[in-house]
Amino acid sequence: QVQLVESGGGLVQPGGSLRLSCLASGFIFSSYPMRWYRQAPGKEREFVATIGAAGSWPTYADSVKGRFTISRDNDNDMVFLQMTSLKPDDTAVYYCSVRLSIEYFGQGTQVTVSS
Repeated sequence: QVQLVESGGGLVQPGGSLRLSCLASGFIFSSYPMRWYRQAPGKEREFVATIGAAGSWPTYADSVKGRFTISRDNDNDMVFLQMTSLKPDDTAVYYCSVRLSIEYFGQGTQVTVSS
């Protein structure tokens, strides 16, 4: 079955950096684009970034453009989100996802940006 396991979240001060990882299994990872979403308390889940199957065409939400970088390692079935210049508004649970017949999400990893 499809499994997505996120890691790398934590508490960081404003202006700091974090690198999130997502380990995928249960599908041919190198054949599918991957996405990151986030959900802040009391808000709907929102798109953060996507990357093509071969690592091409990274695309970002305007709110993170220039600060976040999505990448992937097709040899190890992993996708990453490097986050820099973090702001309190980036506080959320971050999820990786893949769209097959339906869209699958992992369990999420908490990112808290606070001084």
